[in-house]
Amino acid sequence: MIDNQSHLNSSYDDVGYFVIRNYFSASEISSLREVILKFHQLWKKDNLKFYQDDAFNSSLITGSEYLEFDDRVKVFNFISSKKMMDVVESVIPVNPAFMNTQLFFNPVNPQLKDFWHRDCQYDHDIEIQKQVIHETQVVHLRVPLFDELGIELVPGSHKRWDNDEEFDVRQEERGRVSNENLSSGKQIKLAAGDLLVFSADMIHRGLYGLDRLAFDILVFDSAANFIDYVDDDCLPDVSMLDKIEDPRLFVNTLHLKSNS
Repeated sequence: MIDNQSHLNSSYDDVGYFVIRNYFSASEISSLREVILKFHQLWKKDNLKFYQDDAFNSSLITGSEYLEFDDRVKVFNFISSKKMMDVVESVIPVNPAFMNTQLFFNPVNPQLKDFWHRDCQYDHDIEIQKQVIHETQVVHLRVPLFDELGIELVPGSHKRWDNDEEFDVRQEERGRVSNENLSSGKQIKLAAGDLLVFSADMIHRGLYGLDRLAFDILVFDSAANFIDYVDDDCLPDVSMLDKIEDPRLFVNTLHLKSNS
């Protein structure tokens, strides 16, 4: 599957991300894409005004609202497949836990621009953000379902605070705006079949364009205090666990839920 887990861990630790090219076969991506598109079409229909005005992503793809039992099981089995678990455990070797899924797409509204951010900025003020980037972080595993422009990120920013330029752009201070280019940014173009792993709290932005439809799996270290972020409905129930070949990722989350 992957040649050197320690190399991936070292890369993630040093710069906050890594890419494995052509990690999934065309048939693996096609099978996943079919299910995710079912979710996406139903979600768009149900959230039409939001989709047209403001949306660039959705979440809870594994929930019960839009996918039937068998399709949910397919997605759970993809998330916890050996290929995925090998990568997850290269970054979080002890008791990784499932948090959520997200789907990133091009916004319909042309006024929406691709913007720099750290995920933690939506939960914490500046002083707390400065602390949490040095603590256990949430990991994104991004699976592009079509070839896309990819993502732009600031290598190493998962372990350090913004420089002046980054802060002013990300926070839109001193007349800067969050979709400006950053001199420290690095573009990572992605194709269907690639896998990008990156820290949620590093400075990054998705790049809009092409047929962007990126399926993100979010995982975290069980030792971290993230269980309140997990929606019960996005977890498999007991009858589904029997149909998941390797349910450890979800069992860890269910265990944390039962003890919270």
